[in-house]
Amino acid sequence: MYVCICKGVTENTLRAAIYQGADRMRDLKACLGVTGQCGLCACHAKQILDETLSERTPMQKRELHSAEMCETAA
Repeated sequence: MYVCICKGVTENTLRAAIYQGADRMRDLKACLGVTGQCGLCACHAKQILDETLSERTPMQKRELHSAEMCETAA
């Protein structure tokens, strides 16, 4: 289902970005452009963000944190 019509962003695309480390609305806006134009998608995008973050397993959270640590050390 499309969440952001202006940028053509689907729910699956949002979830993929969140699983890859986007954990704030600011991150989704930066990488996908969500809420960047008309803003009508903001509430639904935030709902998907919250749901997906709560679904991530502790292992996924550790892996993301480790990847961030590697990026900052490089």
